[in-house]
Amino acid sequence: MAYRVVFSPKAEAQLLELYRNIAARASPAIAESYVAAIIEYCRSLSMFPERGVRMDDIRPSLRTVGYRRRVTLAFEVTNDLVSILGVYYGGQDFEADLESDD
Repeated sequence: MAYRVVFSPKAEAQLLELYRNIAARASPAIAESYVAAIIEYCRSLSMFPERGVRMDDIRPSLRTVGYRRRVTLAFEVTNDLVSILGVYYGGQDFEADLESDD
């Protein structure tokens, strides 16, 4: 069964901010490639969504998975839907951020 993957407005904003930061420090081409790879990885959750670590202590059904040692992806799996809740780069405190979303 393939799950549908959707990005929350917060996750979309985080991806845009990440793109802007990388583009300013490196180049728009590098930023585009990196952000596109993150999006593709998120979309791959449609086939195997139960990856990562369950973080029920932060919020029910929350999962996190690392990407290329610099990004933490936070998501929920419900029914046939994978909701990408956040894209946290470089050690950002995803726990505090997601706890405050309750």
